[in-house]
Amino acid sequence: MQKIVVFQQNGTGRTKVDGMNRFGDRQFRIETVDIDETLPEFIDDTSRYIPDTLDADLVLDYLKHRDLSDDLSLLCDRLGIPVIASGKKITTGNAICPPTCCTLAKYSHLGDYGNLFGTPEIKVATDGDKISHIEVIKGAPCGATWHAAQKIKEMPVEDAMTRFGLEVQFCCTANPAAWDPLWGKSSVHVAADIHSAALKTGLKKQK
Repeated sequence: MQKIVVFQQNGTGRTKVDGMNRFGDRQFRIETVDIDETLPEFIDDTSRYIPDTLDADLVLDYLKHRDLSDDLSLLCDRLGIPVIASGKKITTGNAICPPTCCTLAKYSHLGDYGNLFGTPEIKVATDGDKISHIEVIKGAPCGATWHAAQKIKEMPVEDAMTRFGLEVQFCCTANPAAWDPLWGKSSVHVAADIHSAALKTGLKKQK
């Protein structure tokens, strides 16, 4: 069982933890480090919030404070623990920083988390012009992929192509105001697009 430690501020990782528990096939032992107090703009010494050591196979960084994320990345680098900090641009340590949780590429050292969560992979079957079966092989840790998949089952393919991305947007907990200059879109729109692309790929493969 893979041990994952989640660092969060004021519940910022709650939906991800809920999703991992629900769709993770009981393959994870999840612990959270909760920081719920108001923090100063700059933190010179983060030792009050970031421990000296960690017992984890993987760390997920949902912290909001840059100083905390930087030092957490350095700690994980020193301990040889992979850390994922979605939506961030961390230059210290070796944090993996995809634009969103659902754009995480495949990495061999991320264990079961990397097999189940990240860039969506979907199996689709159609009956005539309708989607008769849809199975999520890999999806967003917040659970948006699974939720959206249920919404488009038995739906005409043409309608499902539009609806799938919209349903993901409804569930996505990324910051819609977080504009990514590389993608030219907000994180929420990136999530919708990556899911729509996964659905198209699934439809092509079943032909």
